[in-house]
Amino acid sequence: MTKEDIIKPENLVAKKPTLMNDTPMHYCPGCSHGVVHKLIAEVIEEMGLEDKSVGISPVGCAVFIYNYIGIDWQEAAHGRAPTLATAIKRLWPDRLVFTYQGDGDLACIGTAETIHALNRGENITIIFINNAIYGMTGGQMSPTTLVGMKTSTSPYGRDVHLHGYPLKITEIAAQLEGTAYVTRQSVQSVPAIRKAKKAIRKAFENSMAGKGSNLVEIVSTCNSGWKMSPEKSNDWMVENMFPFYPLGDLKDK
Repeated sequence: MTKEDIIKPENLVAKKPTLMNDTPMHYCPGCSHGVVHKLIAEVIEEMGLEDKSVGISPVGCAVFIYNYIGIDWQEAAHGRAPTLATAIKRLWPDRLVFTYQGDGDLACIGTAETIHALNRGENITIIFINNAIYGMTGGQMSPTTLVGMKTSTSPYGRDVHLHGYPLKITEIAAQLEGTAYVTRQSVQSVPAIRKAKKAIRKAFENSMAGKGSNLVEIVSTCNSGWKMSPEKSNDWMVENMFPFYPLGDLKDK
């Protein structure tokens, strides 16, 4: 038996989606963005929508998704991705239209756009990366920062009397008449990744079927902003974020 007989030509388990290009990722080691990017690319390929997908990338770490996935992209002003997605979907109803936003973009400056687009039942999907911090601009407190959590702008921890309470945007979305599917997932383990992929697929299918708006929150880590190793960030997320942001489907029409 030769060496060629033993070594397989490719590792099908870790096969790279063809939509993912060879641009080296800029994300910090342990960042959740890269995993979610791969899931989005896989779902689009499996649905055969490579030429019918339009992604909206706004501001923050999430903006650079257009560097890695080979579909049509539009860049929105800070927080305005759902508005731009609404316009594109109404003009091109046969397209898969989705946004990819962080918690600062979606739940702070973009709160109004997010809530109203979801409430109108626009046939889009909003993918919401929630790492409870402003990753790109220096680790500031975001609307989803946990009570007591330290950031560069809350060095003594989030104080509800000073900063208010964390915003559970996904719970709000689940109460809106226009939403068809609202879910919260994560990508810190293989089982979690599989569930997140199924959630993204379901949201995309709903969008294409005209069932209404969809929100997929991914509770994520920012080990650079949290000042932790990737491993400790995952542990901290499980111990602290999951109790406040519990995983699972919140609404499924």
